[in-house]
Amino acid sequence: MAPRHRVPALLNAPAAALSYILTFAAILVGLPLQLLLLAVTRPFDPDRRISGRFLRIVGSTPTYVYPFWHVRFQGTFPRDRHAYVVVSNHQSMLDVFLLSRLPREMKWMAKDELFRIPWVGWMFTLSGDIRVDRASRLSGGAALAKIQRYLRNGTCVMMFPEGTRSRDGKMLPFKPGAFKAAIDAQVPVLPVAVTGSADGMPKGSPWIRPTLVLARVLEPVPTEGMTGADTDRLCGLVRDRIAAAEAELRREREAAGW
Repeated sequence: MAPRHRVPALLNAPAAALSYILTFAAILVGLPLQLLLLAVTRPFDPDRRISGRFLRIVGSTPTYVYPFWHVRFQGTFPRDRHAYVVVSNHQSMLDVFLLSRLPREMKWMAKDELFRIPWVGWMFTLSGDIRVDRASRLSGGAALAKIQRYLRNGTCVMMFPEGTRSRDGKMLPFKPGAFKAAIDAQVPVLPVAVTGSADGMPKGSPWIRPTLVLARVLEPVPTEGMTGADTDRLCGLVRDRIAAAEAELRREREAAGW
């Protein structure tokens, strides 16, 4: 079915350009404000939840300022204050902006290269996000230790278990790290299914495009009583639930003409 929601290029180009400008302005202003916020809150906020939450607000800016991204959430983030390992399928960089709108501070695991980007990478560091060099075993061990500390302190951690974005938006195999971390800490896994983001910000393209993005927060999956031997089973269970929800969301999106 051809999309019913088309935006003329002459209209989309200035909207996209303005969205880029506003996003860059938010980042430019955001870093010194975040630094000031961290200086004030660090004595009583060792996990940098306030500084991190500020970054998520800044990070969600594109989903508000670009008028042709239509974002809809389903489900509810748990209202308790327990820690969760939050996992989602990963179709696009838009997923990061989208999931930053979730109402709870989560520390994100990201590859080392992102932390090296001036300004943006500095904001990740100020937020206490989790840096990992995939080529270094020592870096991986340090990242896992940091994850466990956050989870013990009641701070949620956000991970994309596919490890990267696919070219076509189809879900890749899940890696076990997020699920092992949840089992080691005996905290629930909170799955989130996303669809439509690949159309809005395709991998390999710098240009944003109109899309309807649907995200659904699923029921938490408990890990109490599980051991390392259950990691693969938990990984498969969560992946199946996300895949089923993503397929439902895709049908909803198609029915809406996208």
